[in-house]
Amino acid sequence: MAKHTIRVVELFAGVGGFRIGLEGASDAYETIWNNQWEPSTKHQDASLVYKARFGSKGHSNKDINIVPTSDIPDHDLLVGGFPCQDYSVAATLSRSGGIEGKKGVLWWQIYRILKEKAEQRPHYIFFENVDRLLNSPATQRGRDFAIILASLSDLGYLVEWRVINAADYGMPQRRRRTYIVGYLNNSIVAQKVEKINDWVKFDGVLAQAFPFQEKKGTLSEFEINGSIQEISENFNKGKSDSPFGSAGMMKNRHVYSVDTDSVYDGPMQTLGNNLVDEDFVPDEFFISDKDLPKWQYEKGAKKISRVSKEGFEYIFSEGGMAFPDYLDKPSRTMITGEGGSAPSRFKHVVQTPSGRYRRLIPIELERLNMFPDNHTYHPDVSDGRRAFLMGNALVCGIVQEIGKSLYRFIYDEAPVSTRPINIQRNPRPFLMPNLFATEEKDLVYNKPKKTYQLDATKRLLVGFVKDDNIDYFLAEEPTKLYYTSNVSKFPSTIALNKLYYFMPYIKGKGVRDIYLIKIARLGSKSEIYPEIVDENVPRLVLELEFLESLPEYKMINLRFQRAFTDTFLGRVLEDGL
Repeated sequence: MAKHTIRVVELFAGVGGFRIGLEGASDAYETIWNNQWEPSTKHQDASLVYKARFGSKGHSNKDINIVPTSDIPDHDLLVGGFPCQDYSVAATLSRSGGIEGKKGVLWWQIYRILKEKAEQRPHYIFFENVDRLLNSPATQRGRDFAIILASLSDLGYLVEWRVINAADYGMPQRRRRTYIVGYLNNSIVAQKVEKINDWVKFDGVLAQAFPFQEKKGTLSEFEINGSIQEISENFNKGKSDSPFGSAGMMKNRHVYSVDTDSVYDGPMQTLGNNLVDEDFVPDEFFISDKDLPKWQYEKGAKKISRVSKEGFEYIFSEGGMAFPDYLDKPSRTMITGEGGSAPSRFKHVVQTPSGRYRRLIPIELERLNMFPDNHTYHPDVSDGRRAFLMGNALVCGIVQEIGKSLYRFIYDEAPVSTRPINIQRNPRPFLMPNLFATEEKDLVYNKPKKTYQLDATKRLLVGFVKDDNIDYFLAEEPTKLYYTSNVSKFPSTIALNKLYYFMPYIKGKGVRDIYLIKIARLGSKSEIYPEIVDENVPRLVLELEFLESLPEYKMINLRFQRAFTDTFLGRVLEDGL
């Protein structure tokens, strides 16, 4: 099997969230060039981190405004979280400059690159921005997004979008962002689009990655007419609401959109799931008894008399916030001001088992965005700047799932990755943090806990692990692939839709680890061993998500002939088989 390659260019790369998510989706994604430039600072922290983790090859630390398109290699997929300060929830929408603001104009650098690539422009694009993009600016709701859609349509792209809250799909942070995916008219994926309403709601790349139910009465369908200048001046003028729903598609400037309710019933991650033991937390992250009242005031409800610039007196009021933050729920949205010891309404504060209050350390902030632990560590980057970098970042898990879905649509097969987002990545050039080298306890890296309840009545598949695969199943990684024997040897009737859990059987040990079966599909070992011709036989492939381990291994009788019909989790948990 020939190795597929999707050449990726990453703009506004930050510390590489798109790269981590896409590489976690499939080994086919190969980032060949990336650009990260922060105009407001001399110290290029994000660029330093990016180069430390991924190397300098193909890395550009120049203002994208002055980078010639000829310097950017031809590619298949252009990605980027184009700067969103003008739409950020940190400032009120009425004060934001929208697409005409200082940083909003960087959208036109994406447009410039795509236009100048001409016949070589990428078949696929994938962007991220804040959810307010659909409503910006306040004086002309939706105008900015209409400009973006129209300009992409003029370049030959079909575009779909979706506002996704990561926490709605089991991820550890309540972070709502707009994800935009586009397909050039002559691309493989574009040719698969038939009815755009079905694509948006059921069939498309985003709907397959993140299922939803349509909110009744929210359908919006219209044309975006006129030149970009005319759209800028007239789109939705005088109306109070944006016509763009939280899911939608644009084809040839025709827009179809709806609002969404997420559909998800899998394991959930919470803030508490991602905290380290308080023994690992440096003293400066704990809040002193002296400063605690200041934090309580910042987090509490208040009414303050203020005077406007024009001299009018008014009452500023804000409601109270949870203090400390809830550990049994996903975290609040992280912002760039998360770092530093000064009391703040927006920073996270947790209470430790000993009763002390503390701020979050950088590793925990990385985990809330589903980055590898210590991804932002660099000798020249402070803890405050590491927090800033995570406040600017995206949730890697969202990118991973969209990347998997896009791969399936391009190649009509399941993606395989040897670099899931949870693994501890090997930094290049090698930085040896040794942050916890003096600690007696071991810090467990990148093994996110989940909140769920085991259901003893669900069917369980026990799979025998061959000798050459034992190390793979003993390694503590949260996702696995399991390949069964040749499908021709299976029972004639298999209730695949009823299989729910999986436990690997290790010879001489028995079973211990419990996995959720996320996907059961047909495939072959040639997906990961293309050089072994004999492995190109059809097998059932299980994509697994680790849940928990029994206190110790349990020896059971393997029931191969009845594996798919009458084995239940409860029987193993209670008394074995």
